[in-house]
Formats: sequence, C-alpha cells, structure tokens
Amino acid sequence: MLNSESLNNILENKVISRQDIIEIYQNAIKDSSELFSVAQNLRKKFKKDSVTFSKKAFLNIVNLCKDTCSYCTYKAEPGEEKLSLMSKQQIFELLQLAKKYRCVEALFVTGERPEQKYQEARDWLKENGFKSTAEYLIHASELALELGLFPHTNAGNLNFEEMRELKKTNVSMGIMLENISERLTKKGMPHYLAASKRPKARLEVLKNSGKLGIPMTTGILIGIGETVEELIDSIFAIKQLHQKYGNIQEVILQNFQPKPDTMMKNVPSVDENYFKIIVALSRIIMPEMNIQIPPNLSPKSYQSFLSVGINDWGGISPLTPDFVNPEFSWPKIDKVDENSKNAGFELKCRFPIYPEFFSFVSKELREKISVIENEEGLVKEEYWR
Repeated sequence: MLNSESLNNILENKVISRQDIIEIYQNAIKDSSELFSVAQNLRKKFKKDSVTFSKKAFLNIVNLCKDTCSYCTYKAEPGEEKLSLMSKQQIFELLQLAKKYRCVEALFVTGERPEQKYQEARDWLKENGFKSTAEYLIHASELALELGLFPHTNAGNLNFEEMRELKKTNVSMGIMLENISERLTKKGMPHYLAASKRPKARLEVLKNSGKLGIPMTTGILIGIGETVEELIDSIFAIKQLHQKYGNIQEVILQNFQPKPDTMMKNVPSVDENYFKIIVALSRIIMPEMNIQIPPNLSPKSYQSFLSVGINDWGGISPLTPDFVNPEFSWPKIDKVDENSKNAGFELKCRFPIYPEFFSFVSKELREKISVIENEEGLVKEEYWR
C-alpha cells in the first residue's frame, strides 16, 4: 500500500484527473520513489522486460524551413555549409547503403514547406522533377520500399491529402506536438516565429492522422520555457487523441539541449530528476503507451530511465548522424544492448510500426514486413544484429 491515494488508484486501474497528476508531481518533487515505483510497475505489466529500438537511416532530404524556432539547429539557410538538398541519386545511394547496414527504417525528415519561402527549394524540386516536397517524399518512400526498407516520414504539417498519399508507402509517420501551450507562441517565446508549431495546427495534423488511420509517433519537448501544468496538459492532449482515434503508437519525451548557434544557446538543459518525473508521469497518464527517450540526449544515463517507465529507445542509426541534434552522436547499438542488459532488459529491434498497429497498414505493406518479421512481430534477430 502506497502513501499516495492517487497512485494507489492508478494501480487499481481507476481514472485519475489532471488535479491528481499535479498533486502526484508536487509530492514527487519532495520524494519521487513512489511515483517511479508505480511507473515501473505499469511498464512491467504492459511491456514486460524488453526494450525496443528501430535500426534506421536518417535521410535529411531538405533542411530549408519556412519557420524559425528559437532552439533549432536543424534549419539551414541558403549558402550555409550544413544545407541539405538531396538529389534522387543521393537518396538512392544512401538507401542502398542503409540496406547494406541492415537498417530497417528509412526516416525521411524535411523542413516545414521550404518551397513556400525559398527559391532555392523550388529550383531543387524542379531539377528533380517534382512540384512539392510532399511529392518528392512519396517518390523517396516508394524507393525505400523497393529496396526493402520501411519509410517513416516526419515533414512537419502535411495536409490530409498529402498524408493520405504517403500512407500508401509509409508504415508510420511522425510529428512532435512539442507543447499544447499557446503562450509559447507569443513574442519572445520559442515558437513565436514558427506558425507550424501553433498547437491548433499540430493538433489538426494529429487528428487527420487519426481519421486516416496512420500509426503516429508524437511527443513533447521538455525544457523550452513551459510550466509543468503545460507539460501535463500536453500529455493529456495526446492521450485524448489516442482515446478518440487509437492511432498514437508512441510518445517521445525529448529533453531540451541548448545549441550554440541558436537564440536559446544560454538556456540550461533540463534537470535529470525533473525529466525522470515527467517520464514517470507520462507512464501513469498513459499506462499502455510506448514511451521513449532519445538515448543520445542523455548519453551518460539513458539506461537509468528504464526504471522510470520507458520501453523504447527510438531510432538509432549505425550509419547517419542525428541531424536534429548533431552534437549528440548515436550510441553504438552493441553498447545500448549491453547497458539495457545490465539494467535487466532485453534489447529487441522493431519496425517503424509497433506490432499492435499492424492492422492499420495495407496488405501489401504487411506482406513486406513479414519477410523479416519474427513470431513477436519484431525484426528477426539474425537480420538486425
């Protein structure tokens, strides 16, 4: 029996309110042991003793972006050294290399509708024979599938029609909600110059993914100036979407790390214990959800998060850098395996779609998955190791 009535209620599968979560948080700031214990209990109940990851190649298709976020180092301007405008040939060659490395996921990432702002983006699309970034992504996804890789596209606020087309080739898609707070879009705040980060716009994309039945990865960014109430409300917003549409397959909890070339370069990264409390709260708000933290953003301690409720490491690449967080290289998969084992968990490789969402994809995609799938619906060990 725990001291906290709310935590006891969670273990008894009772519905708990936003106010209960705030109270649990306030108690956890003084002593987090009960919260962590309940989060781990739920994780064990629903996810057993394994932790998953996706072996991926990160294809930085185009990093021109019509928006500006105060913390983003991914976006490039024309003429910058880090500018990426991948040609069809470059995409094909990287996909071939990814297949050679036995990657499973082809992660396609772009800036937000770059052709709306930059002539360079329009010229690049024209050179490659496309009218829009979304059209180019459809081509790249078809190419990946032909080579036996599984596309997962994260290209900002795609519209309903674009997502419907991409659903034909993408086993899953992603968009970070980041935060539901309108306050963070006001002047002086991190999303002020990023119209695509307006909560309404992001929620619309997630709602469309639900209507289309696309397995969706979303998540929140922790440490960009939000309050704990805003974080809790953001997690509840994701939960409500999932209750309505049933298509949120995974929630990423990403700890903010300051980048030297950004407006928020002097903002400290989030305190680790606080981050763990948010992770554990996410597990108790959504007991059955797949919850991940990126291991490269907590390089010295990621394995300790296994004891506060996570069950996934997200995508790890043996081949390409994390272009969103270039200063944090991926840990070696062997090392993640060893650290997971030492923490009492077995590392398993998944597809960019979790087994419980296989029913969302077409018969054709399902057949392609089955080629390297084991009896658990995960990737055969002899394939990925």
